[in-house]
Amino acid sequence: MFDLSFSELMMIGIVALIVIGPERLPKVARTIGHLVGRAQRYVSTVKTDIQREMDLSEINNLKGQMQDAAHSMRASIQEASDTVRKPLEEARDTLGTAAGSVESLIDSARTELGSAAPPPPDLLTHPEAAARAAQNPEPTRTMPSTASPPVNGSAPAPASSPQASDTRPGSTAQ
Repeated sequence: MFDLSFSELMMIGIVALIVIGPERLPKVARTIGHLVGRAQRYVSTVKTDIQREMDLSEINNLKGQMQDAAHSMRASIQEASDTVRKPLEEARDTLGTAAGSVESLIDSARTELGSAAPPPPDLLTHPEAAARAAQNPEPTRTMPSTASPPVNGSAPAPASSPQASDTRPGSTAQ
């Protein structure tokens, strides 16, 4: 700190002994030691405070950087959600108008039929069937069964009866 050598310290001690005297020298030396210690603690405290302020300013800078990063991240997430939200809203609106047109087609079909019979359940549960019905507004008629009636007038035998066993070549009947 002051860069004093041992010989210079000896010279100061001899002068202090002559000027102060041998009786008061230990008391003065103790007082000087306390003052020097207090000065060192004060300097240490000032250094610590300065270091804390520097760290605090670095932390504040880091805090600002983190807040900027969080703000930019929030903005990018908002932008991404907006790009996804717009097509979803358009699709929802399109589906809403399509549902409205299907409902109006169903209502018009009901009025054409005179509300005599309720609409088939597949029109209500399957949108494809409703779309086909909208394209073909004529009511569909069921065709009579093309299965031929039994020849002898008797019903076919059930599969568990011995008559209905496997009669392929190579198989044995029970």
